[in-house]
Amino acid sequence: MGTIKTTGIILLENNVGDYDKMLTMLTPGMGKIGCAVKGARRPKSLLMAGTQFLCFGEYILYKGTNTYHINSCETIEIFYNIRTDLDKLRYASHIAKIVYDVTTENQNSYLILQLLLNTLYVISETDKNMDLVLAIFKIRLLSILGFTPHIKNCLNCSKKDELLYFSIRDNGFKCGTCAKQDKSIIQMSPGTKDAIIYAITAPAKKLYSFSIPDENIKELEIISKLYLNQKLEKEYKIEKWY
Repeated sequence: MGTIKTTGIILLENNVGDYDKMLTMLTPGMGKIGCAVKGARRPKSLLMAGTQFLCFGEYILYKGTNTYHINSCETIEIFYNIRTDLDKLRYASHIAKIVYDVTTENQNSYLILQLLLNTLYVISETDKNMDLVLAIFKIRLLSILGFTPHIKNCLNCSKKDELLYFSIRDNGFKCGTCAKQDKSIIQMSPGTKDAIIYAITAPAKKLYSFSIPDENIKELEIISKLYLNQKLEKEYKIEKWY
């Protein structure tokens, strides 16, 4: 098989032997792939920068028997500010872990990759509240994966106003009357409801172009966390490093 040219971001890196690496890379067209890199850890290796965790670049690969091999790479973005801030790195690592879990090989991952890159850029280059960024990321990711919450009207009675309750079980908004019969319901303020709608419907480049008060961030954080954990059937927690 000939060489393959693709963009990608490194989701995971492991050292092998004295100088080599095994990487997991997310690409737009091939999905999540494993890549072997010979000599990437040598001090003067041209592959060193482009094979680090969270590096986004352009790669020349060829496919071996069990894995891909990287011949060359050109870095596009290394998200330097994430690497120098422990809190930013914790959140970015948590997001990368979620993306790792929901992607596979031979999958069209363009929208997930786009979301990941936009999210990492906001974490790296702005001082936006990272709990807000994480909550928006989760809601948008679930929408890409096919778990878009129902937001147009009440899930039960189709009422279009007073939709201030989110059903984790039934995937979306409910009115106050219908919410009384749902044990998975979470009450939310109008600002939180509007934030959920925006996170689902906003253009990709404008996804993070809003702010909400701290009380709304807390509500959004709880809803997005419970919704993600339920749909992915796994409990995700940000690791404490200190």
